[in-house]
Amino acid sequence: MPRLVSITITKNNAAHIGDCLDSLGFCDERVVVDSGSSDDTVQIARAKGARVTYHEWLGFGPQKNFALSLVEADWVLWLDADEVVSPELAAAIRDAVQNGTADGYRISRLSMFCGRQIRHSGWHPDYVMRLFRRDKGRWTDAQGHDHVILDGTVETLPGLILHYPVDRLEDSIEKFNLYSTLGADNIVASGRKVWFATGIVRGLFAFLRIYVLRAGFLDGREGFLLAVANAEGTYYRFMKAWLASRQRRS
Repeated sequence: MPRLVSITITKNNAAHIGDCLDSLGFCDERVVVDSGSSDDTVQIARAKGARVTYHEWLGFGPQKNFALSLVEADWVLWLDADEVVSPELAAAIRDAVQNGTADGYRISRLSMFCGRQIRHSGWHPDYVMRLFRRDKGRWTDAQGHDHVILDGTVETLPGLILHYPVDRLEDSIEKFNLYSTLGADNIVASGRKVWFATGIVRGLFAFLRIYVLRAGFLDGREGFLLAVANAEGTYYRFMKAWLASRQRRS
C-alpha cells in the first residue's frame, strides 16, 4: 500500500500549526522542520504526534528540499504551517494516492485576509502543486517564489487548501516586508536595471491590477486593504533593489 507523508517548515507558527497538523491526520506520518521557533510551535507539533527536526534556515526552497530529504515514502504532501486541508480534499488525496495515475496534483487554495475569504483580487482560484510522488519532484532554490519542479504528469484535485496567512494587518506588513526584501535580492542578482521611478510606477500599477483588473473591490474593505498592502510590497521591492544597485555602483 503506498505511503503518504506530509512535510511542513515552521518558525513561530504556534497560532496555526495545531490546526494544520490536525487536518493532516490521514497521512501515514507528519514531518515538521523547524528553524528555531521561540514560541510553542515545536511543543505543539510534538504533542500532535509530528516528527520534529531542527534545521538552520536555508531559504524557502532549500529548506523544503531538506525536509523532503527526510521522507521515505511513495507520496509527499506539502502544507504551509498556516494552511488546513479541507475534508473533501483529504478524501481526494487519499484516493489519488491509492488509485491515481498522475505523478503530481494541483490543489486550489482559498486564502483569508484579516478574517475575510478573498475570492477575487488575484488570490482565488490559486492552484498550487502540493501532492507528488517522492521521486518525481523537488523545489527550486528561488527565494520567496520557490515552486515544485515535477518530472511527470499533473492533474487537479477537488477540494480546497484553506490558507490563513494574515490574521491581523500587522501580519501583512511583516510578510510584505520580508517578501519585498527577497524579491529585491532576486532583482539585484539577475542584473536587471531598476530606476527610482520604477518602484512608484510598479506600486501604482500593482494597486490597480489587484483592486480593479482583478476585481478586488468585490472583496469589500478587506480587498482594498489587500490591494494597498500589495502595492506597498511592490513599491518597496523595487525601491530596495534600486538602493542596493546604487550601493553596488558606488
